[in-house]
Amino acid sequence: MTLWFVFALMTVAAIFAVLWPLGRGGRPDNQGSEVVVYKDQLAEIERDLAAGLIAAPEAEAARVEISRRLLAAAGSEPSLAPNSSLKWRRAAAVLALVGLPLVAVAVYVPLGSPALRDVPLAQRQRGAGGGMAQSLENLVVQVQQHLEKNPTDGRGWNVLAPVLERLGRFDEAVRAYRNSITYNGESPERRADLGEAITAAASGVVTAEAKAEFERAHALNADDPKANYFLGLAAEQDGRKDDAADIWRALLAKAPADAPWRPLVQTSLARVGGGGVTMPALSDETIAASKEMNDGDRNAMIRGMVERLATRLKQNGDDVEGWLRLVRAYLVMGDRDKALGATTDARQAVAKDAERLRQLNEGLKNLGLDG
Repeated sequence: MTLWFVFALMTVAAIFAVLWPLGRGGRPDNQGSEVVVYKDQLAEIERDLAAGLIAAPEAEAARVEISRRLLAAAGSEPSLAPNSSLKWRRAAAVLALVGLPLVAVAVYVPLGSPALRDVPLAQRQRGAGGGMAQSLENLVVQVQQHLEKNPTDGRGWNVLAPVLERLGRFDEAVRAYRNSITYNGESPERRADLGEAITAAASGVVTAEAKAEFERAHALNADDPKANYFLGLAAEQDGRKDDAADIWRALLAKAPADAPWRPLVQTSLARVGGGGVTMPALSDETIAASKEMNDGDRNAMIRGMVERLATRLKQNGDDVEGWLRLVRAYLVMGDRDKALGATTDARQAVAKDAERLRQLNEGLKNLGLDG
């Protein structure tokens, strides 16, 4: 009801804006017109003649001259048509009173409805997501129809496979990846993608079939990140946590600092006890705060902690466990040069203590830095 009231006020305001200038226009104003002036002069001549203030010949001459000017002025002024002007103003007023509401209703009815209930934001977002999923489904149908007619189109299989995987249709994605390899040729990326789809179809378990694909990808490119990650995951699922840690640690050591998958590998490494970047030990408050940070802020916080640990060890180099944590942190962060530098500093710091040196060397060996 409130909405209709607002619309009514808006309509009245619009009509008033149209009628206001119409009501003010069309009023002829003859005050000061030349015709009126000349008529007044003629009347004045008649009064002066009757009063004897002017002679008859002069009055006649003046009357002729003024009459001539009067005729000229009357011919030059535009003729007013008050009746015609009034007719048009009335037509415009009727059009404003009737036409504007009709136009407003004609525009509003197909575009909106005051009876339509409000839709919560979450529901609208779900609707938008559903629309995206529907568009992906339509894309899948179109590509599948194309591939039915052109089954050897490797590019089509290459496009279809990741879309099917995103939609959760893993078995179909596996088939599409296999066809992509068949018609495009194998590559480490395609083998790793196929292994990932097989793993997803097995609810996250790296099966023997999936592991074979990751091993093929690794054979083609030993630095392929996806293959190495899943080979580490396979080792973890087999109970070989140390092997998993070694694989992931080596992967991080070679990874770019801004690699998007680095946090996933770091989390996995910490899960198998291969060391993380949470040293020295974090308080409950720090852990809670870090969860609210974005990746950039969290990485900055971790690097600050690692630098503080390095500073403390330079002042007190007897802490073997601290040196191992520092070296492990640099490896996880991908700073292998700093890890090697910390290894040299640690050995120099405990060189006079045989037992600490032995513990340090054993720890470094576990980290893959022996020798």
